[in-house]
Amino acid sequence: MDLDKAAVIAERGAKTVYLDKETNSAVKVFGGAYAKADILNEARNHAIIEETGLPVPALKAVEMVGGQWAIVTEYIKGRTLARLMAEDPANFDLYMDMLVEVQVEIHDARAPMLNRLKDKMRRKIKEADVSPVTRYEVERRLESAPDHVKVCHGDLNPTNIIIDGEGRPFVLDWARATQGNASADAARTYLLFRLAGDADIAEKYLDAFCAKTSTDKRYVQQWLPIVAVSRSVKGKPEEREFLLGWTRVFEYE
Repeated sequence: MDLDKAAVIAERGAKTVYLDKETNSAVKVFGGAYAKADILNEARNHAIIEETGLPVPALKAVEMVGGQWAIVTEYIKGRTLARLMAEDPANFDLYMDMLVEVQVEIHDARAPMLNRLKDKMRRKIKEADVSPVTRYEVERRLESAPDHVKVCHGDLNPTNIIIDGEGRPFVLDWARATQGNASADAARTYLLFRLAGDADIAEKYLDAFCAKTSTDKRYVQQWLPIVAVSRSVKGKPEEREFLLGWTRVFEYE
């Protein structure tokens, strides 16, 4: 595929997704900042999830395109849930319910070959630039959390769900998929809304998730400091102050 002539579907940081019309494929091309191991792990996760029967585009290939690594999947023609929310605000609650329903379907799946969420969190906490008090309290909270084996997307938000022409949802971007506690996954989605500056929408999401799953809101909130510290390892300076704000309660307890 000639990248100079291909249509760009999406751009996120150092990743660009192109449409290959000849093969009806979405080609996600990774910039040089991405380690080969991380790219291959994302493809592995996608393949594992595809085998569960969850609604994902079919994985076609992992290959070099224009001298860069790329993951090739089936192209799903449609609009993201984020776009639908923005273009059709009158039906916002309907789209939020759709997001939660998709997430619940994900959590109902099982994929024993995925990495464990707690193991990933332990590594991230050790890497995080936080005070010894915060590290200790976050580690203690993580270890006391129940061990579950539910599939967790790890980055579920409206931009990662495509709704096709028949109204069917397809879930994208499985780089952070793990198996673990659903409340941790919900806490991550909640923080993504907050990081986008959508505090009211974040609360609406959390209310919808907890109502749909009969989950006490406190179970999700208990994961927020853990997820915030994990997210802080990404090293985005514009996020750091906000994320670590979720952990400062430890310094005063």
